[in-house]
Amino acid sequence: MSRPPRILSIAGSDSSGGAGIQADIKTITMLGGYAMTAITAVTAQNTRGVTQVEALSPDMVAAQIDACLEDIGIEAVKIGMLGSADIAEVVADRLEELGKPIVFDPVMVATSGSALADEATIEVFEWLMEIATLTTPNVPELAALGGADAMAKRGVAYLAKGGDADGPMVEDRLVRPGMEDTVWSEPRIITKHTHGTGCTLSSAIATNLGHGLELEAAIADARLFVREALKSAPGFGFGNGPLGHQAVR
Repeated sequence: MSRPPRILSIAGSDSSGGAGIQADIKTITMLGGYAMTAITAVTAQNTRGVTQVEALSPDMVAAQIDACLEDIGIEAVKIGMLGSADIAEVVADRLEELGKPIVFDPVMVATSGSALADEATIEVFEWLMEIATLTTPNVPELAALGGADAMAKRGVAYLAKGGDADGPMVEDRLVRPGMEDTVWSEPRIITKHTHGTGCTLSSAIATNLGHGLELEAAIADARLFVREALKSAPGFGFGNGPLGHQAVR
């Protein structure tokens, strides 16, 4: 039996289990990876919103990353909520010379609408986008990063997610410097249970890259996983409920 790819998730904790570290662990495990974590912040949240956030110290985040690198090893990394500019800088510094696939989900706002990154943190996103294999902004995140023109000037690969756009179809566009765009377009799944979709997609892509899949194949399989998880949502909570990770595979 081959050993599972070792996937490190650097993200915040979601007390309700629908997003963040919890969604990442579920996704990585269901896709056959070995999940490790560097928790950046602890949040009190549920399907209706985030009520409190407490970021960990940058030293503690760095220590978690170092502990995984020095002993277990890593095939791929997913970066989600960072909690502060200092944490973002520490993460970028630790990963800059890693030489492994890195998927960066530039989390700024939760599904519920709660802000999860300040302006100083967003400024450090420039560094993280440079070292990432793929950045996965949704519609408002892409706008906050300056849109397609600004991303083109940066010369980075990114997946423009269309779940937040209007219309009956959801279009996701993979943009890579010097290459033709790859576009996936499928009918929108009508549901309010979308809590953690971005976390799930980015950690699924990272896990697939850790398995050795090429980028397009990794994204295609991850999108399928998310769509099936949306269809399998258990219906928990009074707001934007969690996905049904366990029911997919």
